[in-house]
Amino acid sequence: MTSFCGSYGNIEIKENAIHVTGSGERILIIHGHELDVVVSGSGRMKWLAFAGDVGYQFLLSLNPLINFVRRHFGLGYWSLSAYAKRTVKDAVSFIGKFEAAVAHYAERYHVDAVLCGHIHSAAIREFGRVAYYNCGDWVESCTALVEGDDGMISLVNYHSLSASERAVTPTIDSERPEANFGKQLKL
Repeated sequence: MTSFCGSYGNIEIKENAIHVTGSGERILIIHGHELDVVVSGSGRMKWLAFAGDVGYQFLLSLNPLINFVRRHFGLGYWSLSAYAKRTVKDAVSFIGKFEAAVAHYAERYHVDAVLCGHIHSAAIREFGRVAYYNCGDWVESCTALVEGDDGMISLVNYHSLSASERAVTPTIDSERPEANFGKQLKL
């Protein structure tokens, strides 16, 4: 990733940064790949990363067809790849261990929280004294994190509404209580 770091006009790309919220709390911002043993470090397993990427891309390629059929029946957006990731037991175990490792890693920066997105699994969790935020993504899960003027970080989950609905509004997702969706933390 370091090959992409640098200034591009008035945009600066860094490996990591510290963001200070409206309430003065410090959040370490990283991508997250630094702690993924499949794609980095001495545990690099390129073949596994490649196989996982091929399967993931295949599931993503099915999403347009699945959602075309769902819209025909008046149903909202649904992601097969996100569903597969959430329901595969090993993936769930990996995600939990990854989140804990990221929060532990953030402690060395003496911050109150860490924000990453590498595994595309939106969440707001607490690990000891460090809050963990993952923004998910805008392609697969249609999620983002927003900070209010008071420094509160919220997870927004935007799903396309059926054709019969006129308004398009972002919503806080509460479908996965195990991921603490919708929980707001004052950092």
